[in-house]
Amino acid sequence: MKPRVLGMILAGGQGTRLAPLTVKRSKPAVPFGSKYRIIDFAINNFINSGVFSIYVLTQYKAQSLTEHIQRGWRFGTFLSDYFITLVPAQMYRYEELGAVWYRGTADAVYQNLHLVDNFDADYVAIFSGDHIYKMNVEHMLQSHVDSRADVTIAAYPMPRTQAHQFGVMQVDGRWRVTEFLEKPKDPPGTPDDPNTSLTSMGNYIFSRRALEELLHTSISGQEDGFDFGHNVIPRALSDGYHVQAYDFHKNPIPGQAGPNLYWRDVGTLDAYFEASLDLVSVNPEFDIYNPAWPLRTSSEFSPPAKFVHEAEGRKGQAFNSIMAGGSIISGGTVRDSVLGRNVHTHSYSLVESCILFDDVEVGRHSHLRRVIVDKNVTIPPGTKIGLNHEEDRGRGFTVTENGVVVVPKSYTF
Repeated sequence: MKPRVLGMILAGGQGTRLAPLTVKRSKPAVPFGSKYRIIDFAINNFINSGVFSIYVLTQYKAQSLTEHIQRGWRFGTFLSDYFITLVPAQMYRYEELGAVWYRGTADAVYQNLHLVDNFDADYVAIFSGDHIYKMNVEHMLQSHVDSRADVTIAAYPMPRTQAHQFGVMQVDGRWRVTEFLEKPKDPPGTPDDPNTSLTSMGNYIFSRRALEELLHTSISGQEDGFDFGHNVIPRALSDGYHVQAYDFHKNPIPGQAGPNLYWRDVGTLDAYFEASLDLVSVNPEFDIYNPAWPLRTSSEFSPPAKFVHEAEGRKGQAFNSIMAGGSIISGGTVRDSVLGRNVHTHSYSLVESCILFDDVEVGRHSHLRRVIVDKNVTIPPGTKIGLNHEEDRGRGFTVTENGVVVVPKSYTF
């Protein structure tokens, strides 16, 4: 009999380091890649892996995310085990304390253990909803079953010099986890390579019994200790549970040759910007055009993109760029950029290495360089952004450490 696998996506992240993109939306709801939201990649990983029973645990400024899921992610009504259901914080536990919000990643699942029970899950796949990557969850599940683990953690091998920003696992020769360190100053290497560390991707597969036991032990009656990385995983190791690391680089993606190397934590504006521009290179590291691993999102009934004008000095053209439906390049030039739906760039404008969200209009003779423009912004003719950071700051724009300028949603010039 096929095991019953329940997917849970942690989508309550506040994403403070992505402000101002997260001023009015949660981090998983931030647009990415012209037509997607960040959470779409986690959902697609489940769907493409045959996990069709999914709860999305929401919390912070969830309206935009809620509308996106309700509008774009629906199964039919005849198969009870095929669902994508939003789960807001709803005071299912701690009512006597007046607690409503999830107090950490583990607490979010603990407050919804009744859903695991109702589904009668054999395994629970708990994945982060705010990273950009492809992952064959079925392959990770099979590794979990074969190793007879209680918990399996998706591990991303990276240079030790960068691993201090993440939770890091120390493993034995069989990749059984012997120690879990949250953001250590001196990360341990692997048995095969002392210069490489195994960092946690925030993706877990639990056998149901182990999940219930660990959450009750770690959280019930406690005043703190509500996070998987900080608390539950170290508790599992100290209590003798079998915790296994899963090598993400060995995760096979249908239609994709070679190892699976691409995973980005787009937790900062600079990381988000760089990951977005990864999509537009001639040979992109992250391929969104693989028909064997389709990337779905909500349907928007917008017309096709088009290019207008072909005259001397006035030509609609784009190079190394992607754009969603409804975009119009009208006598301007777009280079190395990502354009959302219904973006309109007017004649003689120049857009270079930019990310323009839905319904952005760029006026004539405007020049944008290394700029993120949030939704519903009209840029007046002749405006320059990204060329003089002092002027940009004077307008109230955010300028990142790497010189990326961010124009907030609905900004009025």
